Amino acid sequence: MSAAHTPLPVVLAGARGHGRWHLLNIHRLERLGLVRLAGVCELRPLDAAELEGIGTPEQSSDFEALLASTGARIAVICTPIQTHTDLALAAARHGAHVLLEKPPAPSYAEFRRMADGVAAAGVACQIGFQSLGSHAVPAIRRLVEEGAIGELLGVGAAGAWVRDEAYFRRAPWSGRRRLDGVDVVDGALTNPLAHAVATALSLAGSARAEDVEYIESELLRAHAIESDDTSCVRVVTTRGTQVTVAATLCAETSSEPYVVVHGTRGRITLWYKQDRVLLQRGGHGPEETVHGRTDLLENLVAHVTGGEPLCVPPEETGAFMRVVEAIRLAPDPVPLPETYWHAEAGESAPRRVVAGIDGLVDRSADTLSLYSELDAPWALPTKAEIR
Repeated sequence: MSAAHTPLPVVLAGARGHGRWHLLNIHRLERLGLVRLAGVCELRPLDAAELEGIGTPEQSSDFEALLASTGARIAVICTPIQTHTDLALAAARHGAHVLLEKPPAPSYAEFRRMADGVAAAGVACQIGFQSLGSHAVPAIRRLVEEGAIGELLGVGAAGAWVRDEAYFRRAPWSGRRRLDGVDVVDGALTNPLAHAVATALSLAGSARAEDVEYIESELLRAHAIESDDTSCVRVVTTRGTQVTVAATLCAETSSEPYVVVHGTRGRITLWYKQDRVLLQRGGHGPEETVHGRTDLLENLVAHVTGGEPLCVPPEETGAFMRVVEAIRLAPDPVPLPETYWHAEAGESAPRRVVAGIDGLVDRSADTLSLYSELDAPWALPTKAEIR
């Protein structure tokens, strides 16, 4: 095997929880001869059962020491939100290219510090919005550019998921806006359903920070947490396009999140976790297609070894980070009165269900409206607006 094709050594920071998916994905690429799992950074080392079939990578709780000892060419970072910037910059100092889980940072200032720092170090950074690796995204953009649904009117997204109280206790930062005086900005729109926000902005052709004119948000919570579990946002782009996202973790029934691109002569719906697209337009029957997806780590390897363009460089998440910043600066989420939610048994703990929220989320995506504009009984009297 030539030096150009030697598997790239990879260090994974955060190998439990969602990090387990990254561990298995690295192992998949290892079998393809693209990478080598050189190290795992965890506060508590993975045991033999967790590494069964994976191998015996070097383990340490000291990320920088692990980068140095392994000579890592790539660092995959799947750690608490508030640690992302410092760990990405540490990787960059060691010359390692970075795959950074979403959200990339808890504030726009931290995002810029991270993005500018890795660029100055001359390393690549891929942000872990897997939905933006979907081949459905450029396919939909082409349809819009070709006028398949007429003039673009706006983009709406909907996410209705079920999460029980244990979800908000899974880590000290879960459900927090701040922890020990440090921004975290966990919440429905910024973390679990962040893909809905990022994908909607991308399909609107407004993924960069400079594409955002202003942002309105409505943040609420049924659970006893700091962050929002039921929220919506409207982004007005510099082109004048409206992008709305309605999300809840208190759904009556979990459903597949989706994005709807509205045009004067039709609409395109993307179920982004399934890469499934439905085109509906006048004079034609419905057309459904399922698209492939480029794995973001595989794409990063191809970028490092062969110059392939990155699927999700930091600048393509700038508008998303403007949304994160607007939510960070907004007033704390408003507790929903108990008359509007009820408790049910969840998978591992009780969960709270907001009555009628599933329909409201769908109506928001269909009409590009905020909850207050849909006459939700618990609608906020005012919206938080950031220009």
